Amino acid sequence: MTAPSRAAAATLETPFGAVRGVLFDIDDTLVDLEYSMTTALREVSEHLLPGLDQAGWERFGRIFTHETTHYYDRYLAGELTFNEQRLLRGRAALGHFGVELADGEESHRWLSAYVEKQPAYVRPFPDVQPLLDLLDRAGIPYGAVSNNVHDYQRAKLDGAGLERITHLVGTDTMGVAKPHPAIYLEGVRLLGTPVAETLYVGDNRLLDAEGATAAGLVGVWLNRAGEVVEEFGGGMVSSLEQLLG
Repeated sequence: MTAPSRAAAATLETPFGAVRGVLFDIDDTLVDLEYSMTTALREVSEHLLPGLDQAGWERFGRIFTHETTHYYDRYLAGELTFNEQRLLRGRAALGHFGVELADGEESHRWLSAYVEKQPAYVRPFPDVQPLLDLLDRAGIPYGAVSNNVHDYQRAKLDGAGLERITHLVGTDTMGVAKPHPAIYLEGVRLLGTPVAETLYVGDNRLLDAEGATAAGLVGVWLNRAGEVVEEFGGGMVSSLEQLLG
């Protein structure tokens, strides 16, 4: 995919200044990845944890989605495959409740079931489509920059009904991951917008808001959970609706 031949002329007024293009993170920014993961995890693990109450399942989900991300970091570093990090995270969550997922066939069945079911639960957040509608009407180009590979994220966006996000940069596009400046700047190149007038919004304060800002973009932290971080002085919204003030 090549960049537009000229910079976008339309501008959009935001609480962070006028911008000519918008780039998004994908997971837990555009699509509710945590919901899809925790729903599929419960479905494929209930036979291993019979009688686990709702609080237990919530704890199980938190371990998988938030407390085992060092395995995902090892995947980004090339030390693990994508499915290897998934399996290690599943084992860690099950192990917290005294269940050991054995090597071999049992692990293969658990992982295969999760891989099959999880994509069906991927859905966009309610504030996504209305914002994209507005950007389309205003003539503002937009795209996505993700810390996962292009084709996997392309399928995820399409499955979530976000096919219109045509500009997509993955970690394999440039051979680097966020917060390396090159991955954000490739997204800017695809939009054909000035770097300093391109907004980047994502749910990770360090990788999205601070990383994009360091690369010269207008980085904004999408803090859906209302996390309090006293030392953060950058741009922040609690929903995508607030990008419009």
